[in-house]
Order: sequence, then C-alpha cells, then structure tokens
Amino acid sequence: MSNNHSIQDLYWIPVGEPIVPFPDLDSALRDPDGLLAFGGDLSVSRLLLAYRQGIFPWYSSGQPIMWWSPDPRTVLFPDKLKISRSLRKTLNKKPFEITINRAFKQVITACSAPRSDGEGTWITSDMQMAYCQMHEHGHAHSVEAWLDGELVGGLYGIAIGQVFFGESMFSRRSDASKVAFAHFVKWLKSLGYKLIDCQVESDHLVSLGACNIPRHEFARLLKEYCELPMDNAHWQEASLELE
Repeated sequence: MSNNHSIQDLYWIPVGEPIVPFPDLDSALRDPDGLLAFGGDLSVSRLLLAYRQGIFPWYSSGQPIMWWSPDPRTVLFPDKLKISRSLRKTLNKKPFEITINRAFKQVITACSAPRSDGEGTWITSDMQMAYCQMHEHGHAHSVEAWLDGELVGGLYGIAIGQVFFGESMFSRRSDASKVAFAHFVKWLKSLGYKLIDCQVESDHLVSLGACNIPRHEFARLLKEYCELPMDNAHWQEASLELE
C-alpha cells in the first residue's frame, strides 16, 4: 500500500510508562522502505511489543531510535530450508560444534563488529545492552559455531511463541554461520516453530530458502503464531546435532 507520508510526518514515540502503541503499519514510508516511527526506548516491554507487531529497531550511533516494518518482509518457513550440495558436504564433515545460548554476549559483540560490506555497525552499544537484557529475561537467544574451542560463527534473535525473529549473524570461517543456521532451523522445526523472520532480503538468505511475503500477511501470521505456546525450557544451553 502506498502512502504520501514523509519523514517529517512520522510519529515520535514518547519514553516511559504506560507503553505508547506504535502507529499502524500502513503508515510506514515507502522510501526509505518501512520506516515507521522515531523515538521511544529499547526496554524489554517496548521491544516485545514491536516484534509482536512486525516492527524492529535499526539505526546508527548518534541517530534517534528508528523503527521499521518493511514491505515485503523476508521470512523463512522452517520446512523450506534449502541446503545446497556444497553446504551438505560441509555439514557431513561436521567441522564445527554448534551450541545454543552458550555465549550470547560474545555473539552479539561479534555481530556488531564492522565488516567489509558495512553490515554490523548498526548494532550500537545501547542495542547490545538492550538485547543482552532481553537474553537475561529469556527472550533473546544465540547460536554458536565453535572450532577447536574458538567462536567462529553464530547468530542471535528473539523468540516469541512459535516465531523466531533473526537479528544478525557473523562468520569467521567459511560456512560457519550457514552451518549454524542450518542446524538451528532444523532444531526449530523439530520443536514446532512456524516462522523465522529474516527482515530484509539478501542473496545469502535466499540461498537458504528465504522468500518475501507481503507485510500484511506477515502481520497476520504473527498474530497467530506469536500466541502459540512454546516451552522455554528448550532454550537452555545445549549442543545441536543435524542428521
């Protein structure tokens, strides 16, 4: 749906209690795609409200908090995971130990490091602290790839109901993040998870089976899947094996 809004028209979210709702997703800009609002904070309650509605924070150091909900939305349905022949060969070699929630802070720190493609630098120190707090409250989780005891890849995100909202991943060895992601998606599928949010399209994600769906369809799925029960006991620190 198109709109005639400009950045100057965007809603400024006040800080404090009670938590002020986000504006309707249809009020998000088309250019830049999905920019919905400014302001607010990165409290646990604000972040949970955002993710449940299909909204996430994304901004650089020195900028106000910016809230986004792009259209279309890139997602991965767990049973649509694609494992290429080359990735399958790597998986069969089992080069990495894959774990969950063993090193959340290390993973988000690694994801925040500047990269040659410019990705990662948007994870500010405030964002790191906010997601570490989400982790302490049992909402944010990490997946790690280890090689000879060294952290060489991983990813992190938010789990609500039967939806996992992916935030970022990193790799210091060839295929480390892909191997971690493949293990993780298979594990999520075994637990009954319905949807993985990938936010925006990339060649890397598409190669793993991600696709685009309309924002309104994404919001509809969230209303259904975020309310489904999920046992948080699954998120205890563990090692993963993929057959």
